[in-house]
Amino acid sequence: MILALCLALLATATACGSGDKDTTTLRVLASSELRDMEPLLDDLRRDTGVELDMEYKATVDAGDGLTPGNYRHDLAWLSSDRYFQLRLKESRSTAKPLATTTMLSPVVVGVKPDTAKALRKRAKGGQVSWADIADAAAAGSVRFGMADPKHTNSGLSALVGVATAAAGTGSALRAEDVSCDRLRGFRTGQKLTADSSADLRERYIAHQDRLDALITYESELLSLNAGGKLHQKLEIIYPKDGMVLSDYPLLLLDPAKREAYDKVVDWLKSPSTQKKIMERTLRRPIGAEVRRDPRLRADIGNALYFPDQRAVVDQLVEDYGDPRLPTAHHVIFLLDFSTSMRGPRVASLRAAFAGLSGADTSATGKFVRFYQGERISVMRFGGSVLGERDITVGGRKELDSVRSFVATDDFDDSTAIWSALDHAYRKASDIARDHPGQPISIVLMTDGENTSGITRQEFERRYAARAEAVRGVPTFPLRFGEADTAELTRAARTTGGRMVDAGARSLPDAFKEIRGC
Repeated sequence: MILALCLALLATATACGSGDKDTTTLRVLASSELRDMEPLLDDLRRDTGVELDMEYKATVDAGDGLTPGNYRHDLAWLSSDRYFQLRLKESRSTAKPLATTTMLSPVVVGVKPDTAKALRKRAKGGQVSWADIADAAAAGSVRFGMADPKHTNSGLSALVGVATAAAGTGSALRAEDVSCDRLRGFRTGQKLTADSSADLRERYIAHQDRLDALITYESELLSLNAGGKLHQKLEIIYPKDGMVLSDYPLLLLDPAKREAYDKVVDWLKSPSTQKKIMERTLRRPIGAEVRRDPRLRADIGNALYFPDQRAVVDQLVEDYGDPRLPTAHHVIFLLDFSTSMRGPRVASLRAAFAGLSGADTSATGKFVRFYQGERISVMRFGGSVLGERDITVGGRKELDSVRSFVATDDFDDSTAIWSALDHAYRKASDIARDHPGQPISIVLMTDGENTSGITRQEFERRYAARAEAVRGVPTFPLRFGEADTAELTRAARTTGGRMVDAGARSLPDAFKEIRGC
């Protein structure tokens, strides 16, 4: 009798332990920041019988790894699927995966208290914008950490936010809105990066004393502030010109797993789970049923449009470059000071330099100012080089020096365009020799035709004989007045640059467009 009872109990225990046979396992490609959801996944399996086998990657890399028609996973769970959707649109795939939003978090700016106070003081109405952040970064007063936009959604979203503000259109970025010079000053402020937002958080903790700000998810910043590892808590700034909102969609890649997918979605969207997600990750719940944590302010402000073309995003990331590499760029400005420039033309030229020196306080102007550490050479020429000045931008003193140099009334009766350009390339040769690998470009501004000095043909002969590194220095002629369009266009094409006609727009705008590209 006792033996029979023991056998019965053993059978019951075995039956209870075999419940896992009914578990459905789904393979999930997930954003790396979703590792913080793992403690909740045991509850998911217990409540629904669905187990998620998570493989983690940085979000942009994960989106690149999803090939329509050849998915290796059952689901994808990304912080954002916007980049993947652009790839899907480009592939013209007719099978669009079902997607469900699971939680929310905007990409914002966490700033140390003193820095936040200074930003608000300078911002219009005390409301800080991306333009204010970019301006402070260019001036050297905001040193920030941000995850690499090539790999991460947080970095890419921040870059889209900054670039949209720089374009000043208030709409989704277009190809013509992406200009290589607009983000260079902002990028000089980036002193820390990582290939995931989680790694960035840990690196910020280690290097916090040399940084002023951290650009990442709202949830990451709130978790940092609550973690007890910061010497100073970060004030969260929600830029007034808008933010990109991450919605953590769960995507169904294998339609045959729809039943299990629905179970997961229903569980994730339930008020009890949404409350647990909020408490654990400090991401925002998707419904009104859950009372928000007081730290999640009720209104996150304007949501920015994400570009609707993959080429625009790719160009934006390419122009921003590798945040691990130095940003110092040397621009040689070659300015025509022949007598025909007297009056409105030279006044416009001086206004352009004043704008680059910080006088242009418009939202878009703040993105193209001379930035901390930028190296510039300014040459005035007529029949010969009339003056030359080399400056490394460090502060107001250097910027005042640029403006005073351009303010001179030292004009000349002749115009030696090709001799002056040859002189600029000799300068570029010296820079390339002393600073190997440093990007160099030449901006040539003239209103007339060549009247003295060497011919264009002689310039091209000398240019062709220069070292390969120097032949890689582009010239950007900026034409206004009666300058010879055909000659200047040829010079631009020969050197790998392009010509801009200042007559088609304001000179300051044309100047900003090609500076340092």
